[in-house]
Amino acid sequence: MGVHSRLFAFSSAFKTSDFSTFTAISVSISLFHYLRAYMPSLNDHWDSIFSEKNDEQLGWYEKDVTQTLKFIHMIPDRENSTVFLPGAGTSQLALNLFADGYKLILNDISKKALEKLESHMGTNDRTIWLHHDISKPLPDNLPSVQIWIDRAVLHFLTDEKAIDGYFSNLKQALDPGGHVLLAEFSSHGASQCAGLDLHRYSIEEMTDRLGPDFQLIRHEEYTYTNPSGGKRPYIYALFKQIL
Repeated sequence: MGVHSRLFAFSSAFKTSDFSTFTAISVSISLFHYLRAYMPSLNDHWDSIFSEKNDEQLGWYEKDVTQTLKFIHMIPDRENSTVFLPGAGTSQLALNLFADGYKLILNDISKKALEKLESHMGTNDRTIWLHHDISKPLPDNLPSVQIWIDRAVLHFLTDEKAIDGYFSNLKQALDPGGHVLLAEFSSHGASQCAGLDLHRYSIEEMTDRLGPDFQLIRHEEYTYTNPSGGKRPYIYALFKQIL
């Protein structure tokens, strides 16, 4: 019997039996530990993906990052900026930004992804490596940033508390007058990726979640072709925090 079948049988037995309140609580606690034992954490999920697949096999892999760089190049006086990349993964974008001389904070929930990226980039004094769930509060000792670039990360957060935590981190990390680039699956894009459900975005929702302190500079729909040839509609949006 598979994990899900055992879980269903276990849950059915609980529902059809006449337990006391104390027993019901005990069973609930047992079920909680059962789930923890058999269901991998998000860290494990992403570590498994980055361990088992080459970059070119990842559904979001982008060898040519021209689309993202096009928006970054709209930001004035960007040359001396510190850039925060949530969910940096093994991104070619991080390598391009490093080559262009930016200071970087590279974040990912997967330690394996950061280890692979560091092996490509090398140890240096312009990069902070942050193994962290981006929906949880950021460490207090991080430097502030002038640019926040998210390509295909925010849409993996589906819980409202996690989404709120993400935007709280963004606003805390960004210097006044800083810029934010969000590139997420659009509202008519795929509903799943990497075996996970997605929260797809419209420009209206992006604008609303950032709030009145952010001005929309430019946005556009963009269809990304993944390594297997699938078409993935994205929405790209560049915002500036109003001083």
